[in-house]
Amino acid sequence: MDINTRKKPVYPLDDLLKVYLSKYGRSLDGSVTYERLKAFHVAAPLLDENGVDTLWQSVAYRPDEQPKLHSDLCRIYSVLKTGRASKWMSHLYVDRIDFCTFGNSQPFRIRIVNSHNDNQDYYYVKKADASRIYGLEIEHLLSPYRIHYLVSKETLIEEHIVGVPGDVFIRDWLKGPHINGVRLAKELVKFNARCFIQLLGDMRSYNFVVSVSPDIEESQIRIRAMDFDQQSYSGIKKFYLPQFFRENFPLVEYCMQRIDTTTAKQYRLEELAMLQRRIDQVPDRLNDLLTSMRATMISTEEKIYKLRSSLAEHYAESRFNKCLNMGEILTLSIALVGEELHLVESDKTLIPFVGELRGA
Repeated sequence: MDINTRKKPVYPLDDLLKVYLSKYGRSLDGSVTYERLKAFHVAAPLLDENGVDTLWQSVAYRPDEQPKLHSDLCRIYSVLKTGRASKWMSHLYVDRIDFCTFGNSQPFRIRIVNSHNDNQDYYYVKKADASRIYGLEIEHLLSPYRIHYLVSKETLIEEHIVGVPGDVFIRDWLKGPHINGVRLAKELVKFNARCFIQLLGDMRSYNFVVSVSPDIEESQIRIRAMDFDQQSYSGIKKFYLPQFFRENFPLVEYCMQRIDTTTAKQYRLEELAMLQRRIDQVPDRLNDLLTSMRATMISTEEKIYKLRSSLAEHYAESRFNKCLNMGEILTLSIALVGEELHLVESDKTLIPFVGELRGA
């Protein structure tokens, strides 16, 4: 199924979300804003090693502005990494600032270099969007991965998520000799399950990364979301299932050839159990987040009604039809994890994954 996305609006942060961000150490008082970065003086296309346009532009600022801007950007990097502006970060410098006009967020990418050893790292500066922030925080609380980000007024600062972009992995790595197909299939089933429960949409190949790490025997494979723009926005149920995106079909078909339904069910059960443990570990913080989300409109009424109807049918759960916004829908989705664990164990899996690639 080919699922198209229209440009999503940027949703402003309300007072309740700002209180949450301050309470849990996500707020930053800083002078670098997204609008300040947009005031660049010149821009040039950024090409890859083969001379192909990357859709990013390298930008520069006026001579009287750039040194102070670079200093402020290094300070923000220090706070992002250590929680404070540390004097031990004085050997860092801004090597490049890139701007991307592709996609909803139109981010700036800051390339930071260690002058002692030339090691490089990145982070991103974007417009603060309430739905994106909810996606980042839900991923931080409920996925196996921690997410570091900061919010300064209407500006969002995000860490770089390391890994091979999914489209590049499919093109160059998928059938390589170092890829264990069963482990990749296991990770895809788990990723698929997390996205659906968390209502994280649009996980087509260029919106997630794949990391391959050496292990005792063979390599471990992990799939991580890297774009949270479509958190709880779409009204289409399949939009929250990575398996249904056309861009992901080569990966899905590869994995379907390596595991059967019973094994897929086992991996899904494992992920649901781990998800329930994570929920149980952060009840107060998760409740604060969902309380904020239930008070915020981050989608349209049409999409809300469409999604709640689809999920009510999917789960055979009429409570979805009483949900008035995406926060309420997500709250119920998370609450049903424990019940779904029992359904899996009783052989009534709601999303068997294998065999449903092009199902209705």
